[in-house]
Amino acid sequence: MQSIRQIYKIGPGPSSSHTFGPMMAAKYMLEQYPQAMQFDVSLFGSLALTGKGHLTDKIIEKTFHPIPCTIHFDIKKEVDHPNTMIITAYGKQEVIGQHTFVSIGGGKIEIDGKKNADEPDIYTLTTMDAIQAYCHQHHIRLDQYIDQVEGLEFDKYMHKIFSQMLKTVNTGLKRTGVLPGSLKIERIAHALYQSAHSCDDPQDTNSLLLASYAYAANEQNASGGIVVTAPTMGSCGVLPSLVYHFYHDLKYPKQTILQGLKVAGLIGNLVQTNATISGAKAGCQAEVGAACAMGAAFVASCQFQTNEQIECAAEIGLEHHLGLTCDPVGGYVMIPCIERNAVAAQRSIDAARLAKYLRNVKKNRVSLDMVIQTMNLTGKKLPIELKESALGGLAVVVPDKQ
Repeated sequence: MQSIRQIYKIGPGPSSSHTFGPMMAAKYMLEQYPQAMQFDVSLFGSLALTGKGHLTDKIIEKTFHPIPCTIHFDIKKEVDHPNTMIITAYGKQEVIGQHTFVSIGGGKIEIDGKKNADEPDIYTLTTMDAIQAYCHQHHIRLDQYIDQVEGLEFDKYMHKIFSQMLKTVNTGLKRTGVLPGSLKIERIAHALYQSAHSCDDPQDTNSLLLASYAYAANEQNASGGIVVTAPTMGSCGVLPSLVYHFYHDLKYPKQTILQGLKVAGLIGNLVQTNATISGAKAGCQAEVGAACAMGAAFVASCQFQTNEQIECAAEIGLEHHLGLTCDPVGGYVMIPCIERNAVAAQRSIDAARLAKYLRNVKKNRVSLDMVIQTMNLTGKKLPIELKESALGGLAVVVPDKQ
């Protein structure tokens, strides 16, 4: 299992698989073929079906600029992975190189069927059961186990992730206007934030504040702003909203929050390793569902719950998102994505609270490993129309123009 650094990445929205991944593929081609005079890009599967709404063509053109490139959206060819693309590099007239890329989620790519050699596996334990057994044997917390594996330099990286999450939310809270695209959706994070401060009920205030932070991050993402994959860009509002809320409103110490972020990253890592975090592969259960599991683990960790309670919180967060479809209206990461992040942030807190008391009265019958396996099996059963293709669900019911 690779470093948690591969779960948390900073980059431009609106999609880690449809924007960030293709950008990385284009950069790889530029590095490999600096003499290229033109590129030809063919997008397949979900990349072809929702690439326009996800700005896939725009990020590819921007990355290759000033070298010209031609982009083809091929919705007919069947491919093994729904996020497949082929890029061909040309010299004056002849082909000088061609590679097949798969954007597997979270901004990660596989090249010609192989994982990137620059991303070595550093975790020998790849299930929560095995990690829990190790921590129990050595009498350590999950965040301490992560520190053992990741090394001393990891804290510097996590400080960077923490700062960018706060910056993304803070920037989004100040922005108003209409998000780009035919949906003409108004930014409402700022208005939600203002509403929160006019509430008489403290519980309503906290709930609205958390929602405003999730909206802020996701509105930044939808407009192509800089966000953090957590574990993806489509789910980039859940964890940052919790981080912002716990740090600014609840006054949790920064070190406690960083420990929580590490534990959340471990959960995301387990989901990606043993299932997927790609909406095109398994629906939104793999994105917002995984983010809710990460968020629940974050909250439980910040509250210094036990390792078993943290796992229970993550399991609850993911279990109750099983079967969640990915059906973006117009192919944009807006409806239902933005609101869905705000809801999942609330559910993260609920899951951690429930886990805290459930584990005091009974042993959890359903493990996190079981739920991750179930999510993977469920994703395979979902029809393509409900996996980031914009061919079913809300995408065919809700008009994509005002």
